[in-house]
Amino acid sequence: MEGNSCIRVYADPTQIKNCKELLRTNSEAFENLAKVLELAGNEVRLKILFLLEEENELCPCDLSDILGMSIPAVSQHLRKLKDGNILITRREAQTIYYSLKKEHLKILKPFFKFIRQSNVITE
Repeated sequence: MEGNSCIRVYADPTQIKNCKELLRTNSEAFENLAKVLELAGNEVRLKILFLLEEENELCPCDLSDILGMSIPAVSQHLRKLKDGNILITRREAQTIYYSLKKEHLKILKPFFKFIRQSNVITE
């Protein structure tokens, strides 16, 4: 094979057109999913998202204690997740609580299920 030449005998123009249209009509969903997966692709942020799904909401101090990290380090990850529009906040006095947006929970639940199941010992 030279360069990018293709070895197929026949190109199905209808299939190619339909696939292009499928990608075009779902472009917003691809963009949203890619953004969530990019942010969740960091191990610490994935742990934070997992914990928020488990506990519904946590403050940076809770996450700091659980993860064994400094509050500024946890806050930096929370900021990225919040800027990525994955988290919502609730203020109670001087404490800010973080929780997952429901629409992103649908995307992340299969990953959390995999994490939970990977700890199950099968015989």
